Amino acid sequence: MKKTLLTIAGFDPSAGAGVLLDLKVFAAFGFHGTAALTAVTVQDTARVRRVVPLPSRLVRDQVSALRSDIELAGIKVGMAGTRENLAAVARILGAARGIPSVVDPVFRATSGAWLLEGRAISDFLALLRGKASLLTPNLDEARRLTGRRVADLAGMKLAAGEIFERGRVPCLIKGGHLKGNPLDLLYDGKTFAVFGRPRMGKDVHGTGCLLSAAILAGLARGLSLQEACRRASAFVQRAIRGSVRIGGGRPLFA
Repeated sequence: MKKTLLTIAGFDPSAGAGVLLDLKVFAAFGFHGTAALTAVTVQDTARVRRVVPLPSRLVRDQVSALRSDIELAGIKVGMAGTRENLAAVARILGAARGIPSVVDPVFRATSGAWLLEGRAISDFLALLRGKASLLTPNLDEARRLTGRRVADLAGMKLAAGEIFERGRVPCLIKGGHLKGNPLDLLYDGKTFAVFGRPRMGKDVHGTGCLLSAAILAGLARGLSLQEACRRASAFVQRAIRGSVRIGGGRPLFA
């Protein structure tokens, strides 16, 4: 029987991010993908125009129905939208500790729209404490989680250490917006690992979703956390090379 992964995230009609992109990634790694929506967005390839969060009870019911019928091999979490939805996700992850889970803390769209309300950001690490296999914040999200300036490798190490101490979850800080070549920093509570790559010269929509979904697929295959992150980073590189422009905004993953 084919293994099944679940994404809990928002709906991007352009399929450049959110559940539609996660399902593409799961399929690319040979998994059947299922999805529970936290929000519906009105957006094109250039910007988010409107965000409509779904009720937390509906989020819980979607996952409960799936889990009553399907054995899941892993859970990926993206945009939550509200504090109530984030709390619901925390309860879902707490009840699924036997399988890997990757949480991508989606706070704000590149175009500027907020995708998670402020009171949820301040409670983020407390709500998810000890309930995931990995958090994957970008530089700005790491700054908002810790209050630290995160602009270089030294800052990333300090932020990753604080995120682990407060959240008791390993942390991969994505450094795609660093000066020079991008690099990602993993801290598992004991050791640091750095994954560097050449800058591709493309600003592609959905790289965070792509990376976190690919990491989950690796973990569900039984890879170590470090190896899953390394292979997912290489996967993102290949995907950036193959990205396509379908509208007036940034390229999307094919």
